[in-house]
Amino acid sequence: MQLAFTMAPGRGDTDRLLARLADDLTTRGLRLCGTVQINTARATAAHCDMDVRVLPDGPVLRISQNLGTRSRGCRLNPEALEAAVGLVAARLQGGADLVLINKFGKHEAEGRGFRDVIAMALDRDIPVLVGLNRLNQTAFETFAGGCAVSLPPERKAIGKWIEGVVHTPFCLLDC
Repeated sequence: MQLAFTMAPGRGDTDRLLARLADDLTTRGLRLCGTVQINTARATAAHCDMDVRVLPDGPVLRISQNLGTRSRGCRLNPEALEAAVGLVAARLQGGADLVLINKFGKHEAEGRGFRDVIAMALDRDIPVLVGLNRLNQTAFETFAGGCAVSLPPERKAIGKWIEGVVHTPFCLLDC
């Protein structure tokens, strides 16, 4: 099983790291499947809009919902997330060199979201890289059964892991 995760310390840093990585890997010819998250600041609200881009080439789906300026509840739109999951699962049927999932979040921790897609990829011997936050780390570690590799949020370390697990020749690092 080739499963890894990364966590960057700042708000939105993991999202930016994985989005740049996806662009780099696609440019280098890897067949990606999964999602990356794009956060867009809103001038009239404290919270950003959250979108996911289904890899490799879209669509982009809004996964956040506007609950008002004083809301404290989860802004995730579960229907939009599940639509993204369905698109990724369908694309995975055609194969991939790597599955990249922007986040193992609350839905995955509760048994929904991208959990089945991650399992499907691993069953097909397709490596999976997941973004993670501290809130869901214990649930992810339980899901992974101690088999996931922790990668620092650095391009070089992540690139080295990908080069070691992907069956398609490519070079992400300075070759």
